[in-house]
Amino acid sequence: MTTLHDCLRLDALDPLAPLRAHFSLPPGVIYLDGNSLGVLPAATAARVAQVVTQEWGTDLIKSWNSAGWFDLPQRLGNQIAPLIGAGQGEVVATDSTSVNLFKVLTAALNMAAADAPQRKLVVSERSNFPTDLYIAESLCRQHGFTLQLVEPEEIATALTSQVAVLMLTHVNYRTGAMHDMPAVTQAAHEAGALMLWDLAHSAGAVPVDLTAAKADFAVGCGYKYLNGGPGAPAFVWVNTAHAERFWQPLAGWWGHATPFEFTPDYRPAPGVTRYLCGTQPMISLAALECGLDVFDAAGRIVPNQSAMQTLRQKSLALTDLFIELVEQRCAGHGLGLATPREHAQRGSQVCLSKSEGAYAIVQALIARGVIGDYRAGNGAQHPDILRFGFTPLYLGYEDVWNAVDQLQQVLESEEWRRPEFNQKHAVT
Repeated sequence: MTTLHDCLRLDALDPLAPLRAHFSLPPGVIYLDGNSLGVLPAATAARVAQVVTQEWGTDLIKSWNSAGWFDLPQRLGNQIAPLIGAGQGEVVATDSTSVNLFKVLTAALNMAAADAPQRKLVVSERSNFPTDLYIAESLCRQHGFTLQLVEPEEIATALTSQVAVLMLTHVNYRTGAMHDMPAVTQAAHEAGALMLWDLAHSAGAVPVDLTAAKADFAVGCGYKYLNGGPGAPAFVWVNTAHAERFWQPLAGWWGHATPFEFTPDYRPAPGVTRYLCGTQPMISLAALECGLDVFDAAGRIVPNQSAMQTLRQKSLALTDLFIELVEQRCAGHGLGLATPREHAQRGSQVCLSKSEGAYAIVQALIARGVIGDYRAGNGAQHPDILRFGFTPLYLGYEDVWNAVDQLQQVLESEEWRRPEFNQKHAVT
């Protein structure tokens, strides 16, 4: 049985422990919600102030050149690329995940219409993140396709000769279950479909290799595990074989081949740069850069090992420990494990199911300084979820021990039944 002493020893031996100093964590807080909003990097406030007061305030419009604003989306894309198995010049940081999904799914539907017009289905998981489904539903209606929703175990049989695009989130936002990206992508291609991945809960959390998997399109989030701040710019990747086949639907001046020639006709920029649209948000991009810089630091800690390999080892150790301690110390309180135990099927979060009181338990934990979040269920087969994200850049093993200790106290005291913890907030 693991003890607190064991956790302290693991922290003392952890090569990633110094990275915690790269973040501004409030005292007394155990933050297990980095899968929803990452922690503030220590460098961000000063960097944003520099952009505002010096680059904007003093240097003004000169900063598009002197401060390197103009090519910042590409530079950040090159920092993201090794985290997702992409090449240099293949990723841009821009817009939101939803907007980028609109771009690449439109491109995929146009490709399907040109290459296989008889294919009229877009397949996705019923439990995919809702905004992905909303955008897919809207685009299918506009382009004459049909959105077919299936359970994870039904994906293989759903890949018929009618499927144009398979659109999946690599790590499920609600359960933390992770798809086998190479195997699923291969199955889609063997069925003649294009493969589009949402990496919102993968980028910076688990190793991803889009190139090796031969995926077609991918989008992802900048404000979760990449710690870019609330509403941080997202990113988009397009397989180089497809990047120049179609205009993306939001053909704006920033994606023009020569934006400062100001021609009335649109000529798309080469490669993924055409997936930019309007003038880019420099303050937000500068904040995201601070989050990405920490991954560069992580990549220098363990010789001959990438940042994501090092982080994945600790992520699995942290989530294994959390599962073990919850099952040892919180047994008999009706908690179920919604996240797969198998490492190959688990992202960097652990989700516990509870038929009663899940929301209130999370609120009681937050009041004690243990911050996770709640996701509502949908029927008996999908109960309510207590969701805990594990970001190895700033979490330690003692944090896990103390979090479970607080959870045990909340359950045994039944303080979650107090009225203030059962008042629903707008954001859960």
